Amino acid sequence: MRHLILFLVIGFSTQHVVATDYVVGPTQKLKELDQVPWEKLQAGDRVGIQWREKPYQAKWVICAQGTLKKPIAVLGLKGPKGQLPVTEGRNAITRPTLDFWAADRGIIKIGGAEVPGDMMPKHIVIQDLEIRGARPENRFVSRGGIQQYRANASAIYIEKGESITIRGCRLMDSGNGLLVAPQSKSIVVEACYFANNGILNSFYEHHAYTESLGITFQGNRFDRFRKGCLGNAIKDRSAGLVIRYNWIEGGNRQLDLVEAEGGKHLITSPLYRRTYVYGNVLIEHREGGNNQIVHYGGDNGKTQSYRKGVLHFYSNTVVSFRDGGTTLFRLSTDDETVDCRNNIFHVAGAGRLGLLDENGVLKLEKKLDAETLDSKPFGRRRKNHRRRFNNRRRRSRLR
Repeated sequence: MRHLILFLVIGFSTQHVVATDYVVGPTQKLKELDQVPWEKLQAGDRVGIQWREKPYQAKWVICAQGTLKKPIAVLGLKGPKGQLPVTEGRNAITRPTLDFWAADRGIIKIGGAEVPGDMMPKHIVIQDLEIRGARPENRFVSRGGIQQYRANASAIYIEKGESITIRGCRLMDSGNGLLVAPQSKSIVVEACYFANNGILNSFYEHHAYTESLGITFQGNRFDRFRKGCLGNAIKDRSAGLVIRYNWIEGGNRQLDLVEAEGGKHLITSPLYRRTYVYGNVLIEHREGGNNQIVHYGGDNGKTQSYRKGVLHFYSNTVVSFRDGGTTLFRLSTDDETVDCRNNIFHVAGAGRLGLLDENGVLKLEKKLDAETLDSKPFGRRRKNHRRRFNNRRRRSRLR
């Protein structure tokens, strides 16, 4: 009987583990990020990072599972003037206990590891951090010694994960600002700032390069690339893509929405054929690269895997300063369609405006009908989503 009672007590206690707050900063016991026990994070744990004048030089992996009600959160604690804590990839140090692959792909990795034990990361929030410096000219220290980043390294690399939110961060001065691989699901990127990313003379690194089953970009600002870099603001290969209420300027193209390459689960998803872009401001600069604002369909030549669906393009403002021609849409084949409604197109330079390249179908309307307004992601979701994600941002702060 005593053994039975002891077993019940132990079983009960292991399922009600108290979450822990780890706070790092100049006034805390933990002074540096490599002192955080990243390998022990569990549901409800929060890591608060205080602002300081000197950047933190650290990199780490998150391979753990939170829950819907108890996410794992890494939260920047702003300075007196609203400054974000900075995590610098140059000369970054990895906590010796951690053991994970693809360390040269990013500063913060969400994905697989040996230590902590490998699993599918879930319900993770990264908020209010400036993350910069994942570039091939920069070095870092890990278990493998001194290494350099790859050209396609990113400030945040989501190798795999479900229900991941990146909120209020500045993703800068890296090959890719954000890289999301196709084992990912339900990703939200909101209120972030992207700038100075890219690799000189390369078309292959972008502010955001993503492939996921369900991903939403909302309320972000995509600013200019590093000089001489030729990537796109958003290059996406996802099923279930929503791009709403963003400011997007510069890049070879503002939006490059092409075919999935990471598995049949994306191509066979019913979400693959429906893409929503609404409420955005898209700016084409005079010296911009490609004269196309949006590319939709595919780019690898295997047309059977192209999106072959409908791009719903509503209530956007597109402004071009090009002296030559500007083309709004390039559709890869005649199987792609744009449902284009209630937008403003303006050429501020000396050039001309073209609506469509040679392929595909463009449906052009000046109003949204009642059926569209009542359907996802419009109606009540559209009216209230700004209030909801601002409330989520306030609730996530470490107090």
